Amino acid sequence: MVKQKEQKKDLKFEKRNKRFVDSMSKDPIVKKLSDKWLIACHKYEYSYHFTWLGLPIIQYPQDIIAIQEIIWKVKPDLVIETGIARGGSLLLSASILELIGHGTVLGIDVDIREFNKKNIKKSHLIKRISMIQGSSIDKKVVARVKKFAKGKKRILIFLDSAHTFEHVLEELKSYSSLVKRGSYIVVFDTVIENFPTNWFKKNGTDRSLNKTNNPKTSVHEFLKLNNRFKIDKEFQRKLLITSAPDGFLKCVK
Repeated sequence: MVKQKEQKKDLKFEKRNKRFVDSMSKDPIVKKLSDKWLIACHKYEYSYHFTWLGLPIIQYPQDIIAIQEIIWKVKPDLVIETGIARGGSLLLSASILELIGHGTVLGIDVDIREFNKKNIKKSHLIKRISMIQGSSIDKKVVARVKKFAKGKKRILIFLDSAHTFEHVLEELKSYSSLVKRGSYIVVFDTVIENFPTNWFKKNGTDRSLNKTNNPKTSVHEFLKLNNRFKIDKEFQRKLLITSAPDGFLKCVK
């Protein structure tokens, strides 16, 4: 009887949450404020100000929570991350896998700097971390990743390396077959498309990025070619502030 009461209470809580998320996501004032805040803070490199277990993670706090939710939900045998940077994202994935008690994270980066590699290796979570240096779309690297993934049933992928249309689309084509029904590919920095025209040309580190050359355009092109994935809007609807609008791709087939 106690368990039944607790379950009913949980369902009531979930329904209440869903109602507020639905209302919040449709509120034009909230959306406008969220978008305005995100763009205004970008020039201060807001996402660079946070660490995970001591290493810079270079993610919005909201996206960190979403990553945790997805890993906990999927409970993957393997997390593949393109883009290592300073290593915080690898530690995030590895720490959740450690709590689950299962799984490995494989990071890929074209340039794993020795200083960052040493810091990652100092972590007690290194037992759950492997790294490959090279371009994530290089055919030899793709082959190494697929060999590493062999025998892993549940695979989750985070794409956060180069953000050009061509690069991200090639990543999606190269790795999507590894993901099975119920798991995800998360494409970060799709928010670039939401920025004003020429914003990155004037303010960004990669001046080639714009409303047609960005990860979101890659996502929509990929979805025309592959019907196994659909955008899971639930994450961006509740996060409001995220670098990955339309980037949470759920495998449905």
